[in-house]
Amino acid sequence: MPHPPMPLRLDTARLTLRPWTEPDIAAHRALVAERGGGTPSVEDNRRMIEAQRAASARSGIALLPVVRRGTDDFIGYCGLTVGRASLDEPEIAYELFRRVHGQGYATEAASAVLDAAAGTGRKRLWSTVRPWNTPSFRVLDKLGFRRDHVTTDDAGELVWLTRSLP
Repeated sequence: MPHPPMPLRLDTARLTLRPWTEPDIAAHRALVAERGGGTPSVEDNRRMIEAQRAASARSGIALLPVVRRGTDDFIGYCGLTVGRASLDEPEIAYELFRRVHGQGYATEAASAVLDAAAGTGRKRLWSTVRPWNTPSFRVLDKLGFRRDHVTTDDAGELVWLTRSLP
């Protein structure tokens, strides 16, 4: 690995980002269902999480469940992924339940992930966002990401943003 692995536990004032556990499967299924398009089966969701664990073991980066401290209430996930980018310059990604939008949780979790990425020696991160996703643009703006370019794929336009790390 060209970079040391990122920590698999990150604590903030209100949140803990930690490895996936079996109880996260039901909550993650509900999060995926909230996007529209149906709810994945328990087995499909279990396979998604296992694939994420395996990718993390290989790459040293991870998408981690985000839980509220003190309650262990799963509210989404945040972390680094190769996604549409590269292992050297991965994507930061996050998705939280709508019920917790507007409370600063995405910014708080993503800020912890930025620090973790910098701790691995990476120099730049990417993020890709659909043009309609105004809340994600606000989070990324607060974190210092800037628009780089726009591409299109089967789902339409995709805005690429980037941020240099110290």
